[in-house]
Amino acid sequence: MKKIVLFLFSFVFAFGSVDVSQITAVENENANFISDKNISTSNSKFQQENTVKTDDDTIPVFGAHLFNGNFKNYTQRVYNPDYKIAVGDQISLKIWGAVEFERVLVVDSQGNIFIPKVGAVNLLGVKNSALVSVIKAHVNRIYKSNVFVYADMNAYQNVSVFVTGSVNSPGLYQGLSSDSVIQYLDKAGGINLEYGSFRDIEILRNNQVIKNIDLYNFLLKGQMDLFPFRSGDVILVGNVQNYAFVSGDVQRPFRFELSNDIKTLSDLARVAGAKPIVTNAVVKSYGEDHKLNVSAYNKMQFSKVLLQTGDEVQFNPEYISKNITITVSGEHSGLKNLVVKKGTTLEDVSRLIMFNDQSNVNALQVFRKSVAKTQKELINAQLKELETLALTSTSVTSQGAAIRAEQAKLILEFIQRAKQVEPKGQIVIDNPKSYKSVILEDGDVINVPSKNNLVIVQGEVSLPGAFVFDKGKDLKYYINLAGGYGERADTSKVLVIRSNGKAEKFNGNITMHPGDSILVLPKVESENLQIFSMLTQILYQIAVATNVVLNL
Repeated sequence: MKKIVLFLFSFVFAFGSVDVSQITAVENENANFISDKNISTSNSKFQQENTVKTDDDTIPVFGAHLFNGNFKNYTQRVYNPDYKIAVGDQISLKIWGAVEFERVLVVDSQGNIFIPKVGAVNLLGVKNSALVSVIKAHVNRIYKSNVFVYADMNAYQNVSVFVTGSVNSPGLYQGLSSDSVIQYLDKAGGINLEYGSFRDIEILRNNQVIKNIDLYNFLLKGQMDLFPFRSGDVILVGNVQNYAFVSGDVQRPFRFELSNDIKTLSDLARVAGAKPIVTNAVVKSYGEDHKLNVSAYNKMQFSKVLLQTGDEVQFNPEYISKNITITVSGEHSGLKNLVVKKGTTLEDVSRLIMFNDQSNVNALQVFRKSVAKTQKELINAQLKELETLALTSTSVTSQGAAIRAEQAKLILEFIQRAKQVEPKGQIVIDNPKSYKSVILEDGDVINVPSKNNLVIVQGEVSLPGAFVFDKGKDLKYYINLAGGYGERADTSKVLVIRSNGKAEKFNGNITMHPGDSILVLPKVESENLQIFSMLTQILYQIAVATNVVLNL
């Protein structure tokens, strides 16, 4: 595998394809890697705690969707028998019988409400459950009989609660005493997803912890313990301590916080919603010695495997299948989907394809997802290095700095466009005799090209298009048919992509064939030799992997 990677980085044309002579070696190395249960290799820690591997492969935090503003704009007026009446509360009072009285009364600054002919009634600190009895006792001192009393809280006075710790916007927030902790956290912008804990939340009153909150109870079970807040209460969100990342065949591919109820692989499979088809798990653990340990466990072992902080767990199904599915596209007259046995070669499948008169049997193309993924990863790695160079490049003069800044802007725009390209994953098959050595994989796409007599010219030419092949004509002939080179064309960087996916660089003499594509790359202008070299390399990679010229 290392030889292949070095080969790819040494020769620009190998970036977009995989030669069939290397396929067997790659598959053998991959098989050996998968079969090893314990692998140790040098590896660095995560760059950020909430990401896995690369920026393109991030795993979100479980509960991240909770704080998106759906809670902070709503309040809940829930009857709370233990609520103690405070200044500013509104009391809806009704008296009937021998005397009629109905009004909404506000508790004044001294904690009283005033009832005509009864006088002041002090309600400060009275529990909600005792409200009627306290008022009735005062009314009965004046009206001995045939008087009935009903009272209810009409509006609660707002309370002010401090929200601090690992939240996005710590501060003092107003709400009702009956509002939940989620509402106050939402007002504070939610829990910080990088280092905030959803399981370590404390409610403090008079500098004493009166309650511990674990939001996993709400997220997983829908349980919410409501209690009355008071002005001056503090919601303190702690930092996440222990966590594991989950991916694979699960309903919830997130970062989970570990606790007493999530200790083992079995617990993690439960909260992550592992699908019934899951039969095994691959666990990547980072040790204190900066070594990466990779272990595989079957489902029967899940309950015995203890999790460690930072573990990356992938739950997988392990099918014992004797067949694979192949897709056939292009110029043929048969079925588009074929089910064949494992180990079937391209030569075997070619006997099953119903070719027609227009089928180019000698130029079958194989596209593979794993090859496309490798091409994408190589391009992204180069783009990331290019981005670093563009952002860190300096100049000694102010004029040079302005030029560098403008170049950096253009390069960053190019990087964003380059990230959107999707490699085809074509395997180069230089000779039809090699069909018997290409062992097909599940999901492979076999394309049957048509016997067209066209040559496609694209990139930095005046009139890109498809032109009729003329035997004996050279590359310059087709460039001229396309209006000649454009102003930004780099005539030293012209590629010819054969119908079998093989890329060849034009060096002044090249034989053209029907179905060829000519790609004229743009000039790369940069005083920084590193940036120049990397941009050139990336343009080659993209052109070969996608058959498209990406402009700078």
